[in-house]
Amino acid sequence: MTSNFFFRIFDLPLNIKTIFQSLMGFFQQAKIDYALVGAFALKAYGYLRATEDVDFLVRGAHQSRIIAYLESLGYETIYRSAGYSNHVHPLANLGRIDFIYVEGETADIILSEARPLLVLDDISVPVVRTEYLIALKVFAMKNDPERSFREMADLQYLLKLPGLDFEEIRGYFEKYGQMEKYDELTKREKEKPQS
Repeated sequence: MTSNFFFRIFDLPLNIKTIFQSLMGFFQQAKIDYALVGAFALKAYGYLRATEDVDFLVRGAHQSRIIAYLESLGYETIYRSAGYSNHVHPLANLGRIDFIYVEGETADIILSEARPLLVLDDISVPVVRTEYLIALKVFAMKNDPERSFREMADLQYLLKLPGLDFEEIRGYFEKYGQMEKYDELTKREKEKPQS
């Protein structure tokens, strides 16, 4: 399966669209639930940020199969832990692919609530709910404060989207000790003049 699929991939132009098509084909064939997170999830919600990374959230039980598949395509695993793995390809236009691995009820809830959104041309990919994307960004700020500037810009956009559950969102900021950031973000919105 993998070798035939590998050759079909490289008949396509080598670009980010190729990555999405190959991974979606693999996920479908291997019966792996997945959801897009990161900059391409932001793009699906209407916010453009220059990136070459593709980020997915999947069940931890699939980690070994996913890594073996990526390595069969020439990706190098540059980091691996129970919760994350990062992969780069020697061909720069094939970018970097990152995975977040989740377990149990958390995986069940997040993956069952993901919905397909258009991310590239005619490609729709399951994307995490906005609230979960916000939670991931708040968690990232907690773990790596140097990312705060970029994450705050993303959060500022996401918090303007309609239909958000602000009680749930506030809970994520509280859980990860980022209430000062929450107050800063929500204060900005309250201070803007109404048009």
